[in-house]
Amino acid sequence: MSYNLLKGKKGIIFGALNESSIAWKVAERAYDEGAEIVLTNAPFAIRMGEIDKLAKKLNAAVISCDVTSLDDIEKLIKNSMEQFGGKFDFILHSIGMSPNVRKDIPYDNINYANFLKTLDISALSLHKILQTCRNYDAINEWGSVVALSYIAAQRTLDLYNDMADAKAILESIARSFGYIYGREKFIRINTISQSPTRTTAGSRIDAFDSLFDFTDRMSPLGNATADECADYCVTLFSDLTKKVTMQNLFHDGGFSSMGMSQKAKRQYEKSFEDTQEKEKT
Repeated sequence: MSYNLLKGKKGIIFGALNESSIAWKVAERAYDEGAEIVLTNAPFAIRMGEIDKLAKKLNAAVISCDVTSLDDIEKLIKNSMEQFGGKFDFILHSIGMSPNVRKDIPYDNINYANFLKTLDISALSLHKILQTCRNYDAINEWGSVVALSYIAAQRTLDLYNDMADAKAILESIARSFGYIYGREKFIRINTISQSPTRTTAGSRIDAFDSLFDFTDRMSPLGNATADECADYCVTLFSDLTKKVTMQNLFHDGGFSSMGMSQKAKRQYEKSFEDTQEKEKT
């Protein structure tokens, strides 16, 4: 169901790869709510993904951008403003990649060159995008920027590796730039701490199925899906949330407030019973 929440608004969506991507879902929902979209991703991701399929569906332009390159970001912002015929209203930052995670290099024996790439792509890219937008006065007053984060920024999760550090920096950038952009242009900047979600990137995390099951059992409402995250992003792009800024917003079915749930307790009790039976035999 559409409510025309974004009628007349324009925005850039970073990170749509394929139909399982949260960014893909956000782009679809924003379009359904009346927005005009520019899609962007790294050149190799555009080649490997299905973004052209989405662009055709949404009548959207696709502009490649390597977020480690300031030149690429500047070209993206300028070309997007040309595409829109002026300023735009919202940005989704859905970008994250860790060479250490991809190569199964553990946190306690980390490759530092890879670590810097993780931080540059997954966190510093938000600062670069915001700084470039500010330099070009690209975002309309009362615009909205949303970046996707994860609870590993606050809590240690086994095997999440240097992405946890990147998410912590990402959230800090949102607060620091949120103050500056808010006082100057009334532009709000928030992060969404999303549940584990079955995306192409998420599925690369070791033991993802166990993590997904654990958080789903712990959350009173269950894990939030990619489609539900898209709904939440749309509300943050809309004028309904004009006074929400510099926040890390947990969209995780209540997981972030839980200590132990009934479902998780039953599962662990079952495991203990199985262990005791094996010990008897």
